[in-house]
Formats: sequence, C-alpha cells, structure tokens
Amino acid sequence: MREAKEDSSSGEDGNKELRKPFLHNGSWYKMLGSRQSSIVGSSIQVVRDSSVSILFCVLIVALGPIQFGFTCGYSSPTQESIISDLKLSLSEFSLFGSLSNVGAMVGAIVSGQMSEYIGRKGSLMIAAIPNIIGWLAISFAKDSSFLFMGRLLEGFGVGIISYVVILMSLSSWIGQSGTVDQLSITIGIMLAYLLGLFVNWRALAVLGSLPCIVLIPGLFFIPESPRWLAKMGMTEEFETSLQVLRGFDTDISVEVHEIKRSVASTGKTFTIRFADLKMKRYWYPLMVGIGLLVLQQLSGTNGVLFYSSTIFANAGISSSNAATVGLGAIQVIATGLTTWLVDKSGRRLLLIISSSVMTISLLIVSVAFYLEGFTSVDSHLYSISGIVSVVGLVTMVIGYSLGVGPIPWLIMSEILPVNIKGLAGSIATLTNWLTSWMITMTANLLLTWNSAGTFAIYTVVAAFTVAFSAIWVPETKGRTLEEIQFSFR
Repeated sequence: MREAKEDSSSGEDGNKELRKPFLHNGSWYKMLGSRQSSIVGSSIQVVRDSSVSILFCVLIVALGPIQFGFTCGYSSPTQESIISDLKLSLSEFSLFGSLSNVGAMVGAIVSGQMSEYIGRKGSLMIAAIPNIIGWLAISFAKDSSFLFMGRLLEGFGVGIISYVVILMSLSSWIGQSGTVDQLSITIGIMLAYLLGLFVNWRALAVLGSLPCIVLIPGLFFIPESPRWLAKMGMTEEFETSLQVLRGFDTDISVEVHEIKRSVASTGKTFTIRFADLKMKRYWYPLMVGIGLLVLQQLSGTNGVLFYSSTIFANAGISSSNAATVGLGAIQVIATGLTTWLVDKSGRRLLLIISSSVMTISLLIVSVAFYLEGFTSVDSHLYSISGIVSVVGLVTMVIGYSLGVGPIPWLIMSEILPVNIKGLAGSIATLTNWLTSWMITMTANLLLTWNSAGTFAIYTVVAAFTVAFSAIWVPETKGRTLEEIQFSFR
C-alpha cells in the first residue's frame, strides 16, 4: 500500500511538472516588494508609490493587441499596391485579407488549453514567433504563395493573442482590462493606416513585426497571471504577482482568500467535457459569449476596417487613404472614452447604446449608397451622398468602439466559469474568427456587387444586437469574477 501511495504521489508530481510556467517570473518585482533604506531602496519606493510596475505590465502585454490591430489594418492602405505589384485579382486579395482569420481559427483552437498548461506569458511568447515570421514572409513575397503563408502565420499568432490577453489581470482596474485590450487594437489599426501613407507595403510588413519583437524580451519582466498561478498551486508566486498588479501598498488579503476559495472549489471538479456544457450554469454564459462575438463580426465592422480605403474611394472621396487614417484616429478616441465609461455606466447599457448607434448609422450609409446609384458623378446630390456615407461610416465606427467592439470580450472573460474557460473560451474565440473570416472574405466582393445592399444586411444584424443585449446579456458591473460565476449556478 505504501509503495502504491508513493507511486501515486510520484505520478501527481509528474503531472504538476507538466503544468508549470513556460517563462519564469522576473525577479525585479520581488525586489520591489521589500523595503530598503539605501539610495536604491528610495528609488524602489518611488516605483512602489507611483505604480510604475502596473503601468509597465500593461504596456508590455498591450503589445500583443497592438500587433492584432496592425494585422487588421494592414490590408486597407496596401490593397492597390499589392494587387499591382503581384498581379493579383480582387478575389485573390480578398482571400489574402481573410486568411488571417483562418490562421486565427487554428490559434483559437489551441489557445485555451495552451494558456492552461504553460501559462499566459508562455502562450504570448509562442504567439509572437509565428507573427514575426509571417510579417517577414509577406515583406519578401515574390508571388501569392508567400503572401498567403505569411498571412496565415500572422493569423495563428493573433488567434492565440486575442484570447490569452483578455484572461490576464493587467492592472488594479480589473473591470477595464478588456477595454484596454480593445484600445490597444485600435491603436494598432491606426498605426497601420498612418504608416501606410509613408511607406510601401513591404516596409509596412517589416514595421508590423516590431510589436512582437519587443514583446518577447518584455515578457521576462512581468508576473504571470495570479489566478493561473493559484490554480497551479504556486502560492508564493501567486501572492507576489497579485501584489504587483494591485499595487504594493494595497491590502490583498481578502482577494487572496476569495481566489483561493474559488480555485479550491473548481479544483474538486473533473475535467469538463462537451457534454457537461449542457448544464445551465455553463451553456447560458457560453451562449451569451458566443452570441455577442458572432454579432460583433456580422455587423460588418471588420469588413469596413479591412477595406476602408476602397469604401471611401467608392463613396467619391479623393483622399481615401487620408480619410482612413482619420477613421482610425476617431476609433482610438472613442475606444479610449469607453475605457472610462465601462465601469460608470455598465456593460449592458453601453452595448445597447452602441448597437443602436450602429443600426442608425448603417441605415444612413445604406440609403446614401442607394441614392448615389441613381445620380451622375457630376451632380450635387452625388457629392452630398458621398459626404453622408462617410459621416455614417465614422458614426458607425464610433458606435462600435463604444461597446460592440470591446465589451463582448470583456463580458466573455467575466461570465465564463473558471473551470470551463479553457474549453468554452476556445469555442467562443473559434466561432468569432470563423464569422470574421466570412465577413472579411466576402466584404470586398459584396461591396463591389452592391454597396447599399451590403450595408442593409449589416443594419439588420446591428438591430438584432440591440435586442440580444437587452434580453439576454447580464450586467457585470461592480461584481467580482467569482460573484458573476456563482450567479450562474
């Protein structure tokens, strides 16, 4: 019996060895945790008091979403030059634009289990490597094969990044971590638009690899996710990490107790299977998370962002690339406003307002393009229709940035129970990327076929999002992750 127990214990130790951080925690924040009276100690105290450590963690991890955004924005300013240089058809370029979503689907499949087994930091490092290789493949592409391969590799990394970053507790503003993620994405999109004005598509691809090149060494200097460390039984590392993320002068004892209790309760359950998702406490939050992420994509915003220069050109705007940069800047400002509003007005209310604004603006764009089809290019009404469609598109992007863009990811991270985050998170993220691929693959072709009809379809989806948010989405404002998950039982 004793030998059997020893064998069993040895087996458990072996399993624990398999599930450990891919990257060891940096040691600088452990030094910050101790009070010293030397000159070095006084410098450390400044860091403690000013919460520089929190800001540093946010900035490093934000490089992942910036890379995500750069990938989304890259196809807009480069469409004409890539088609011209590599002799591609419109359908081939549409395939190129959408292939990042195909790669992201593969990344989404592995992202949940990968983040559970090797940690959030290790997953981000793995995601950074194919991103860098993908950008270089695009930069040196001589034909469509290297172009498509590079886009697939980018997408694979982005698929992992999109899920892992939202899991990480980046700061003491826990409720805003999802919107900070979305803000970083919009900054990446704007950078792609802006830099696309000054450099060719090959140089722009090289610049696209920089966020991940900086991210890799930066990951060695930030702590791992506290909840993941607690789940792995690394108590000392868990408490140190949480102290850094909440501030060194913050009493974390209550939160430590809550997280330990949550981990202990979920640790008693067996591995979740697909059949277990039929239970209400699992299928309801999963349905809400998947529903929001699918509607986010079906609203057509990614199609607008991927091919905004072409849309502005079709609307009669002469400086379509410059207008695209303005659109990106407005999106950054609107998303920045959301990071401030999300914990003041609530997630559900912002979703309803956001989707309502999108519905009205998309309807206006659809009508403007419809009227444009019945007027001559030289007429005054044609010019007015072009201006109205641009204003409608800008308003639509503002509405998207106020809620439909950032909040679905935030809500998904809050409502999914801890013990199904790996499986359910992968399913939801995979569904999101599959829908995104459908939109980005067809948007360019649909807009060429009938711009008014395309935006009419997007209008119907935005209207349904209003109803879905009002009826099924729960309010998570002011509630801890553990309280939200307990309410579904």
